[in-house]
Amino acid sequence: MSAPAASPRRGRPPAASREDVLDAAMGRYLRGLRIDVQALAAELGLGRATIYRWFGSREDLIGEVVARAGEPLIRQARASARGSGAQALVEAFDQINRGLAGSTALRRYVEQEREAALRVLTSESGKVQPRMVAMITELIADEVDAGRYEAPVDPATLGYAVVRLAEAFLYSDAIAGMRGDVDRLIEVEAALMGLSPPPPPAKGRALRAQAGGARRGTPPAGGRRSGQAIR
Repeated sequence: MSAPAASPRRGRPPAASREDVLDAAMGRYLRGLRIDVQALAAELGLGRATIYRWFGSREDLIGEVVARAGEPLIRQARASARGSGAQALVEAFDQINRGLAGSTALRRYVEQEREAALRVLTSESGKVQPRMVAMITELIADEVDAGRYEAPVDPATLGYAVVRLAEAFLYSDAIAGMRGDVDRLIEVEAALMGLSPPPPPAKGRALRAQAGGARRGTPPAGGRRSGQAIR
């Protein structure tokens, strides 16, 4: 005689994980919605205290999300950059800068939260800046270790300088929000990396031509902005 089939297990489903919280928060961020801890807790069947225990604060949770959203952009930029040494690094930096400046999700976040957003993005004790510095430093160190680039200072210091420069040119104050001055930024970064003279990138020239046409009432060719690497 066969044993009776086990009855289905009853009770509450398994609790959501820390990764589930990040995924749900990322979804809200990419859709331009406010990352609200109470809404996430209700959606995932968690207590707010659990989310705060995992992430420390709402700003740290958002920092994790923003940093994660930027990581694929950095990997893709280095993979698609042509050449080697300073030239490849500067081209990768340009792609990263334009991807961030063209990110709808990032722009909406900065516009919605202003002061808090700038704190999350640029604080040395936060989640975003240290992660960006580490990844840019790794790009530079790879070129140095391969003998393709001779850095004027150690890669960690140079990586920090590149990220801080980008912050100054991409983000403005809490009132103005996103600045997105990518054309001047890449010229300064090129000079910092030792490219002399630092020519403006082709993308920068195209964008300036489009902007001039828009001011004269002529729509830019194709009707789309370039450089939107992440939403």
